[in-house]
Amino acid sequence: MLKNDPHFLMYYNSILETIGDTPLIRLNTLADDLEGTILVKVEYFNPGQSVKDRIGLKMIEDAEEKGLIEPGGTIIEGTSGNTGMGLALAAAIKGYDCIFTTTDKQSKSKIDILRAMGAEVRVCPTNVEPDDPRSYYSVAKRLSEEIPNSYYPNQYDNPSNTQAHYETTGPEIWDQTGGAITHYVAGMGTGGTISGVSRYLKEQNEKTQTIGVDSDGSVYKKYFETGEFDKEEIHPYLTEGIGEDIIPGNMDFDLVDKVMQVSDKDAFLMTRALAEKEGLFVGGSCGAAVYGALEYARDNDFGKDDLMVIILPDSGARYVSKIFNDEWMSEHGFLDAE
Repeated sequence: MLKNDPHFLMYYNSILETIGDTPLIRLNTLADDLEGTILVKVEYFNPGQSVKDRIGLKMIEDAEEKGLIEPGGTIIEGTSGNTGMGLALAAAIKGYDCIFTTTDKQSKSKIDILRAMGAEVRVCPTNVEPDDPRSYYSVAKRLSEEIPNSYYPNQYDNPSNTQAHYETTGPEIWDQTGGAITHYVAGMGTGGTISGVSRYLKEQNEKTQTIGVDSDGSVYKKYFETGEFDKEEIHPYLTEGIGEDIIPGNMDFDLVDKVMQVSDKDAFLMTRALAEKEGLFVGGSCGAAVYGALEYARDNDFGKDDLMVIILPDSGARYVSKIFNDEWMSEHGFLDAE
């Protein structure tokens, strides 16, 4: 049928078909001192408002193909919130139940959203060792062993995480920039986003520079620079979704050229600046990625022929009670007294 036919229909078969093809948007005010082009890939245009929609669908589809979950089964995962949402979207369409474990540092709105999607959420303490039976890693693994017909995606070590970005996010960035990208920047959490995209981009052009952004309090930066896993580097931080106290199987440091570490304060103030100056209402790890990217560009002769793409993983809607709340910011020392 022709589009001017009154009976022509344009629709998707399910919400899952709307995942991906997110836009690139140029930074203007915040990068006006740089000659090159700074673009951000805004992942809150995904239906679950985060980059994790991509891996949620991919991990479940691959599990189905391998027979790791049967109809009516239960998906069990440890998540900071966004991966849970991606899994919950796919589960809603495919008819699975969900149980998610998360940490007590995650925003209440993230937990409420997961419950709104029909998931059971169990909140676990943040400040325990990863192998502690109370940690959200351990609780998720234990539940998956106890509950029949359940599937534990384990986004940290599941190769489908990296593969999702190799198959979708990387090619999108390459096509959207016409192959002109010179620098790729992403936060380092499970490792899937930075590793999958970097592998694809470096296969197209080995000169592409990949800059990882870590949180102050995480082991990644020192491990990248020295190869030493130093527990002394680990301390509590509030930025959600990046940094780790483990080295996940999806984190491929051979695909990273530089790691920038960003404090909570710098991340959150940049997050607010992105909303106020660029109209980008995004989450705290987005602010960290942009802060780290701009610091890198200013320190490394970023020129007029350079083109940088920064992944902005999620929406600011999940952080209204924290990063966008003056009282909360002041209580944590992130705003000046005045």
